[in-house]
Formats: sequence, structure tokens, C-alpha cells
Amino acid sequence: MTLKFDNFFTSGWVFDDSELEIKSKFQMINIAIVLSSAGLLYGIIGNILREIYHIIPIEVFLLFVNLILFFVLKKCKKSFKNVATLITFQFTFFFLYLVYVNEPSSLKHVWLFTYPIILLYLQSKKLAIYWFTLTITLLIVAPMQPFLEVSYSLYQVTYIAFVLVILAVIVNFYQIKMEEVKALILKQQTMLQNQAKQAVMGEMISMIAHQWRQPLSTVTLNISNLQIKKLLGEELDSEVLDKALEDISDTVVYLSDTIDDFQTYFHPNKELTKIELHELLNKAVVFALPRLKNTKIDIQIIKNEDIFVETYMNELIQVTLNIINNAIDVLISLELDAPKITISIEENKDEATILIEDNANGISEEILPKIFDPYFSTKGKNGTGLGLYMSQMIIQKQFDGVIGVDTSPQGTIFKVKIKKTLS
Repeated sequence: MTLKFDNFFTSGWVFDDSELEIKSKFQMINIAIVLSSAGLLYGIIGNILREIYHIIPIEVFLLFVNLILFFVLKKCKKSFKNVATLITFQFTFFFLYLVYVNEPSSLKHVWLFTYPIILLYLQSKKLAIYWFTLTITLLIVAPMQPFLEVSYSLYQVTYIAFVLVILAVIVNFYQIKMEEVKALILKQQTMLQNQAKQAVMGEMISMIAHQWRQPLSTVTLNISNLQIKKLLGEELDSEVLDKALEDISDTVVYLSDTIDDFQTYFHPNKELTKIELHELLNKAVVFALPRLKNTKIDIQIIKNEDIFVETYMNELIQVTLNIINNAIDVLISLELDAPKITISIEENKDEATILIEDNANGISEEILPKIFDPYFSTKGKNGTGLGLYMSQMIIQKQFDGVIGVDTSPQGTIFKVKIKKTLS
């Protein structure tokens, strides 16, 4: 319900982290449309009951314009500036009209006091100053112009203008403070992301060391065998030499492939890649395999059919690998007889859900609500407390997905739900 309500005020459009400002403006413009429409309806009903008919046609016309602008925003994202200009003009005209044709006793001029809020959120500061200056000028000129008889005195319109200026200053001050807070939050998020990347980098370097240790030992052993045979005066026939060189060559190719894999992982690209999802999961498992040596942990990927996704491959590998590594840490600490990690996929028409299941003892009810909190860790000094937090941020912000957790004394299942095709 919350998501649908939020989408209503963003005209159904989805915004990423780089579009937070335009997102808030979309929300503000829709709130302005809804609230002004409610005010116009209230005014129409009130004027009908009091038999004040001269203002009703204008209120009906403005209500109709509101409905058109609301649907224009839903159909065309780029229409925001034009819609904002029309709404600013609409509010400016309506507020001034209330002063020019109504009496002070009707109190309809109080709508003017919402004007600074609407104006400062919908327009750039430069344009807001122009609109605000125009409004204040026409407001003060109202009792002095010779064309219409205005019931407001010069003192009254000056007083209203003075209050409007004070409100504009207050709104502008809080807007500046909100921008400072937003900048601080973005800075802290960047720091968290950098710390998480450093933590992942350390884990990956450790994996590279494990990944290369055995192949390098194979190369060293082959070379040593050839050197020993030469020192002992044994004849090196072509078959033995070819076999040793072939083993060395295969090992070097393997090392080269691992370099490519790790380079791909660390490359900060933001390109969408079409890939079979089980193949992507296998890449994450390959990174984790060195940690499984000298353990009883069995890790399996269950595959029933090919599932293709168009996604950010490296980021999804990072999330999957982080969850797998957490499961490995828990299983190593428990020393179970048959520890295992099972990875599978569920899909529907538009979404795929990666299920990463372990047979550890589950997550306690006390800890469960905290696992996605930044800096929360059960690993003591060995944990940064950023892994699951960053995984959740990546899935929510970059994949428009969710991470869920089901846990019991028999084990834990992490569910990573993503769209099969990202736009």
C-alpha cells in the first residue's frame, strides 16, 4: 500500500538516487494539485450554499485544469517544467483574483499564505524571485489601480505582502537546511559504500590468494621435477617434457582466466548484461570455492531450466557472493556433520527470485531485525557490518527489488527478488 501511495504522488514514475530532487518536486506538484483541487471543491460547494455565483465558473475551470495537468504528468515525465509553470500561473492568478474581487471579511486571501511554499518548490530560485516579485507588486498595486474597485485597503494588502515575505524567507531557510541535510546523508552513504567496497576488496584479494595457491604449486612442482631430473642426469624425453609444458600451459591459462573474472568483477561498469542466471550464480560460487577447501561444506546450484536476465551482472554477483560468504562463515563456526548451501531460482513472468539456503541453526529473533543495519555484525572484529546493508541497498536502489529472509532452527533462506529485465 505504501509503495502505491508513493507512486501516486510521483505520477507513477520511478526515480533513482541521482533524481531525488526531481522526485521531491513531482511529489510536491501532485500534493499541490490534490490539495488545491480539494480547496476548489470546498469553495464551489460553499459558494453554491451561500449563493455567491460569480466566482464558481473560475473555480470549476481551475479544477478542470488541475485534472488535465495531473494526467499530463502521468503520461509525460518531461512535461514537469511546463506543468509547474502553468500551476504557478494558475495559483498566482487565483490568489490575486481573490484579493481583487473579494472582501477582507471573506478571508479567502488566506490562501495566499500557501503561495511561497508552492512557488519555492516548483520553480528554480531565480524564477521564484520573478514570480514572487510580480505577485507582491500586483498585490500592493491592487487598491491603487483605477480599473477595478478593490475592498482591501493599502494597509491591508501591504500587511498581507509583509507576511508573505516572512513566509518566503522561512520556507527558503528550511529548504536550504534540508538541502544541507540531504548533502550530508549522501556523503555518509558514499562513505558507507566506500567502506563496503574496501571490505569486499579485502575478501576478494584473500580469495585470489587461495585461488592461485594450488595452480602456482602445480607450476612450481612441474619445473622442480624437470630440474631434479636434469641434475640427476636423467634423459628428458620429449613425451615427459611435452606433458610438463602442457600442464604448465594449462595452469597459466587457468590463472589468466581467473584474472579476467576478477577484473570483470571489480570493473565499475553500469552496463546491462544479458546472461543466464545460473551461469551468473556459478561465477559467484567459483569466487567462494577457495574458502570451501578443508571444510565439509557442500554447495550446490539446482537448475531446472535456463532463466535469462538482463541485469547489472557485477553488482548481482557481489550481493550473491556476500550472502554465500556469510553462510560459509556460520557453517564453519558450527562444525556440522553435513553442512550445505543450496542455491535455486524461482521465477514468474517478470521476476526471478534467487534462493540461498543453508542448514545452519537459523538466526535468532533478537538478531533478525538488525541484520540489515549498517555496522551490525556477529563476527566481532572480523566483520565490518556493511555486507548485508550494502546488499540491500544495491538490490533496492539499482535493481528495484527486495531481499527477504526466512529462518528457523533448521536453517536460513535468503530470497533475492529482482526484475528479469531492467530498463
